[in-house]
Amino acid sequence: MNRERETDILIVGGGLGGIAAALAAMRLGKKVIITEQTDWIGGQLTTQAVPPDEHPWIEGTGRTATYHLLRKNIRAYYRRYYPLLPEARFDARFNPGKGNVGPLCHEPRVALAALNALLAPYQSGKMLDVLLRHKPIAVETDGDHVRVVHMLDTYTQDNVVIRAAYVLDATELGDLLALADVEHVIGSESQAQTGEPHALPDGPDPLDQQSITWCFAMDYLPDGDFTIHRPRDYDFWSSYQADFWPEKQLGWVFVDPTTLDVRRQSIFEGPTDLDVNDLWHFRRIFYKGHYPAGMYSSDITLVNWPQNDYWLGPIVGVPDEERRRHLDGARQLSLSLLYWMQTEAPRHDGGYGYHGLRLRGDVVETTDGLAKHVYVRESRRIRAEFTVLEQHVGVEARQSLQGAEEFYDSVGIGSYRIDLHPSTRQRAYVDISSWPFQIPLGALIPIRMENLLPACKNIGTTHITNGCYRLHPVEWNIGEVAGALAAFCLRKDLVPRQVRNTSRHLSEFQRTLKEGLGIELAWPNPRATAR
Repeated sequence: MNRERETDILIVGGGLGGIAAALAAMRLGKKVIITEQTDWIGGQLTTQAVPPDEHPWIEGTGRTATYHLLRKNIRAYYRRYYPLLPEARFDARFNPGKGNVGPLCHEPRVALAALNALLAPYQSGKMLDVLLRHKPIAVETDGDHVRVVHMLDTYTQDNVVIRAAYVLDATELGDLLALADVEHVIGSESQAQTGEPHALPDGPDPLDQQSITWCFAMDYLPDGDFTIHRPRDYDFWSSYQADFWPEKQLGWVFVDPTTLDVRRQSIFEGPTDLDVNDLWHFRRIFYKGHYPAGMYSSDITLVNWPQNDYWLGPIVGVPDEERRRHLDGARQLSLSLLYWMQTEAPRHDGGYGYHGLRLRGDVVETTDGLAKHVYVRESRRIRAEFTVLEQHVGVEARQSLQGAEEFYDSVGIGSYRIDLHPSTRQRAYVDISSWPFQIPLGALIPIRMENLLPACKNIGTTHITNGCYRLHPVEWNIGEVAGALAAFCLRKDLVPRQVRNTSRHLSEFQRTLKEGLGIELAWPNPRATAR
């Protein structure tokens, strides 16, 4: 059965970029349809279950007004519905999980509730329709314009045909770029192409992509036994060791991302109620100490560790059968890691195996206990009017220059290290310092297509600079700008490249972002601190 829909702006992908894009477009008066292939919106924050990776100034600057509101709403949800102790309830910088990775580690379903709350007023006003379990399967184009996007409703198996004046690709892997034959790049560039110090010296490699991770949540009841069935591929993973890895991957010894030195860190380095630097505390998303004694039996932590990074093959630019094989391999690795921790892992207090580790599928609402979607660090990237290079943001690459490149067409800001996880070509971490940076509008404009915009990790970056433009607050900023740009163009009867390349249009658009939407375009002190 075919169903037909029409809207001002179609956003394919309900991750952070997609939600931010919708909010901006609707605030500027345009109707929106969002499609999402899973049954949750929120992307890396919810379906991939990864608490936000943020810079150290996030509480005061370096985020858009709506991203700040999202963070406030997450904290408010806990304060409203959870029986917090007073010291937690009235802590202005309350961290629900007290995780070491950032100041706001929380459960995926709380983020989902906060995101839905942001969208609810527009759904009531019939400005927004959210179509869950809808997957893009085909795109019809007319020259340099997208005319129709075909979606598969994976619940009813209906074909949904959607027409829109503007189409935004907010998918996790840049799916529309391939379906619409938009000029794009995958994998890594060469030094000859980009001049980047950390690019590959021996030519581009489309299949050299960052590792993926199938995350999962777990708690720990020391007196229990929650050992899962032995995973199908456990024999392989229990003996596997990459050439660049110091020991077997299922172990407490791994490579330090920054120095590449050998590093040892186990799940527990002491009691769980102490603030210690172990893997349990790294991405802890629920801390029982925030609540009356005895109310909760355990903390909950999110496993997104070096041990379950999967790098045996890419999932973009390969046949479907190979992609499915690698996705299955990532699932088997994560399940094998859990089983190894339950049965064979050396304990901090002597002996082997923590039988009390319990897989918490209820936290991510799945039957197998793993997140709804694999954690994706790298996507297809548009060939853009402007491409951000390591030389624009990297501390080492900029040599004596202080601060990142200042872009005349800045549409936002962000900060994160250039953080590349081991790649599918068996390349170890690339984790190097970068300056707080701007987001140039040119990186959001395809070299040819006129009414399709990237709204996620698919902007004009390289394999290297994707490493600092891919995290939660930057993805949100990118999506928000993409939604605003589409709405601005509809209102002014312009195309995106006219906005960037005409000074009066660019000035007006930047004013709309800054004054109308609360998007910061420059860092207060961009040369103060590199990360």
